[in-house]
Amino acid sequence: MSTVAEQLRQAREAQKLTLSQAGEVTKIRTDHLRALEEGQFQVCPAAVYVRGSVRTYATLLKLDVPQVMAALEAELGQRKEFSEAIPMERPRGFLDFVMLQLSKLDWRKSIILAGGVFVIAVLSLGYLFWRHQQTSDPLKDLKPGVYQSTQTLSGQTLPLPAPRK
Repeated sequence: MSTVAEQLRQAREAQKLTLSQAGEVTKIRTDHLRALEEGQFQVCPAAVYVRGSVRTYATLLKLDVPQVMAALEAELGQRKEFSEAIPMERPRGFLDFVMLQLSKLDWRKSIILAGGVFVIAVLSLGYLFWRHQQTSDPLKDLKPGVYQSTQTLSGQTLPLPAPRK
């Protein structure tokens, strides 16, 4: 049985398609199609790209897609660079959870809500500060004492206030 690359090339030539025509229809680059027909799958960064490109190309060429994909899996399993599976899932942390929740937010409503909370917080703090200023008496802790002048006045005294009538 021929390889996947040979099957693709033979089917394209049988339909008298050029690589550029096949590339226009499949939206796969011409150099990638050429590499697939030559069996140089390493041109793609991962096996998933090889599988997708071969599936699309085989569909265009009206080949038996499940049979071609089975042959491709057998060929990729023999190659070291494609046989090792890359772990796609990694453990999720707290930051991943927070970012997921933030991505679900409707930002217009969230900004309005955050602005309302900010205004309420500023008004509450302003009210508490004002109440504190109203109730605090700066002279409440003042003890009785004697006035002592810092200047020595020679014989001068302060006038007494006028008596009230």
